[in-house]
Amino acid sequence: EVQLVESGGGLVQAGGSLRLSCAVSGFTLANYAIGWFRQAPGKEREGVACISGSDGSTWYPYSLDSRFTISGDNAKNTMYLKMNNLKPEDTAIYYCAAGPDPRRRGAGVVCPGQYDYWGQGTQVTVSS
Repeated sequence: EVQLVESGGGLVQAGGSLRLSCAVSGFTLANYAIGWFRQAPGKEREGVACISGSDGSTWYPYSLDSRFTISGDNAKNTMYLKMNNLKPEDTAIYYCAAGPDPRRRGAGVVCPGQYDYWGQGTQVTVSS
């Protein structure tokens, strides 16, 4: 059974940091790309990072100003999202997801076009 379980969310003051974890099971990380997404109340879900399981390439949206870093430990089957200099607008539910790794077929993009598996999410609240 495929599972993705997020943890590490919580309440933090603006300017602080958090590290989210995504523990995966039921599939081989090296064959998948992992993405982190967030959804704030009343807003659409947005991608905040993704990483190739096969070559470690990463992607981030420009809007984050390099505040977030995605990484992984394939041996522990765990992916991470380190978030620095958090702002109140970063408040959202954060999800990790897994999809077929486009880098395995030689594609130039890092993030999958679709994600097959999702976690249940972890709440991040940033106070001002």
